[in-house]
Amino acid sequence: MNQNAIGVFDSGLGGLTAVKELNRILPNENIIFFGDTARVPYGTRSRETILRYTSEDVAFLKQHPVKMIIAACGTVSSILGTDSPVQDMPFTGVVYPAVRTACSITKNNKIGIIGTPATIKSGSYERAIYKINPEIAVTAMACPLLVHLVEYGYTNRENQITRLAAEEYLTPIRNAGADTLIMGCTHYPIIRDIIADIMGSHVNLISAGEEAAKYAKKCLTEQDLLTDSLQTGHNIYYVSDSVASFRENAKHFLEDAAYGQVFSSRI
Repeated sequence: MNQNAIGVFDSGLGGLTAVKELNRILPNENIIFFGDTARVPYGTRSRETILRYTSEDVAFLKQHPVKMIIAACGTVSSILGTDSPVQDMPFTGVVYPAVRTACSITKNNKIGIIGTPATIKSGSYERAIYKINPEIAVTAMACPLLVHLVEYGYTNRENQITRLAAEEYLTPIRNAGADTLIMGCTHYPIIRDIIADIMGSHVNLISAGEEAAKYAKKCLTEQDLLTDSLQTGHNIYYVSDSVASFRENAKHFLEDAAYGQVFSSRI
């Protein structure tokens, strides 16, 4: 048993979808979240810059008592691939948990992927899928506008700007006949209704953040690192930019979940 917190980081606020799921499936665990809101998005940065940012994010979390780190960022997870930035505790990104689920539920062996430009350019999701099943046909689309739209709160199901952007990105995947779509950025589940409307009710939508949270529970259980506390855990949030902006925009991700304490911290 281990009473330390689970550390979660993201380039912005999308990783809060993983935090929300962790709160649901591991209600007694404490969570420390770091959102690098001053430098969002990572998806348009170079590989070298993303790796440097990742190293800084991990170093920040390790200043706190954490027992596992989750890179709740599709871009970081894609650039890292199978590499881990930590050696002294469990670590997961969002790619492999999402891929395992997608490969297990597709019926027609056609999977779509949406992500940031860096995620799609890396080819990480395709490599992970082909390693499990080389017969699966993959259609991947970069969606450079969606992170910005979500971060600025353009998330209403009827929002025409977000709907038009999503339609542009998703049409090739829909036309390819995919029956499963990996939302390869943790921002995208916030506009799940829009994505579902465009793809159709027959398409399975996989949330990368949700699958990472489930995988984290599996890792902590297998390594006997779950807390033995019977009390509800608490969340602490750190952001590298405005706390006020975090409080305003986090409601799109956390809904009714408790915000806990929020701090501004430069890295």
